[in-house]
Amino acid sequence: MFDSVDDVIKQLRDQDYICDKQIATVVFLAQQLGKPVLVEGPAGVGKTELAKAVSNALSREMIRLQCYEGLDEAKALYEWEYSKQLLYTQILKEKFSEAMAGSTTLKEAAERVGREDSVFFSDRFIVPRPLLRAITAEEPTLLLIDEVDKSDPEFEAFLLEVLSDFQVTVPEIGTLEARQKPIVFLTSNDAREMSDALKRRCLHLFIDFPDEDLECRILAERVPGVEQRLAEELVGVMQRLRKLDLKKTPSISETLDWARALLALNANNLDEDLVSDTLNVILKYEGDIKKAQSELGRLIVRKAEEEGEKAEEAPAEPAKPAPAAKKGVLH
Repeated sequence: MFDSVDDVIKQLRDQDYICDKQIATVVFLAQQLGKPVLVEGPAGVGKTELAKAVSNALSREMIRLQCYEGLDEAKALYEWEYSKQLLYTQILKEKFSEAMAGSTTLKEAAERVGREDSVFFSDRFIVPRPLLRAITAEEPTLLLIDEVDKSDPEFEAFLLEVLSDFQVTVPEIGTLEARQKPIVFLTSNDAREMSDALKRRCLHLFIDFPDEDLECRILAERVPGVEQRLAEELVGVMQRLRKLDLKKTPSISETLDWARALLALNANNLDEDLVSDTLNVILKYEGDIKKAQSELGRLIVRKAEEEGEKAEEAPAEPAKPAPAAKKGVLH
């Protein structure tokens, strides 16, 4: 259990996840209020990593439901294991014959077989999918519903019922209630707008691209072999890249990939040739790479040059008026 917002920051830091107070506050309130968290933001900013870090910090099993177009209740909730039911039917064929012995009509035989439905429609023949696993788990879990914006609106409507009551109704068995209420994270890359009904049931958290200081801290934590000077140059290029009109803006995950690539190349500093040769690590579309290559001169700015540019851009301080001459006693 998290004891406070500061405790969230500390425990996530122990899991190599650096977060600010806003993120920590939402995580703490999710635990205290028992409400799901809808985490939105660009791809690669650490939404899924946040759920993993919380799961590890609280020593909870993370159960992940990866959403996609066409996902339905059966894939998310449960399925009947028909092959196992059929196998049991074959094994118990003689028992069925005994049960139907003496029946004089087809209707009577069917009624006798029907009385044994509970044998074949019980939890032993259910294959639990992520949602049912999270609800029926003996120990507290963390449920991650990843990229919920890729699912259909009909599936989103189904989620509302599950997230409201944390219970599932299986017609052949009955209602299964959560033994331990899971902590729930839903992530969205904004492929489509989530419904107001879903947002109303969740705490909202938007994770944006990190600023330069935070990105340097994350880079130092996740790729400790990178020298500080190279890390600052790399982050500076990433910050300026994000200001370009790109089809896919690089995120913190690309920053980490690029840092590891530069380490593998034994790079000590950035120059135009090195950046041009490794742009395919951080940019995923040819048009974006060509646009970045045309802007290399502006992207690679040394720290001293950058500080000089900021000094030039800063408005000059108005000249202070000369102090008035003090009047002597004769005046």
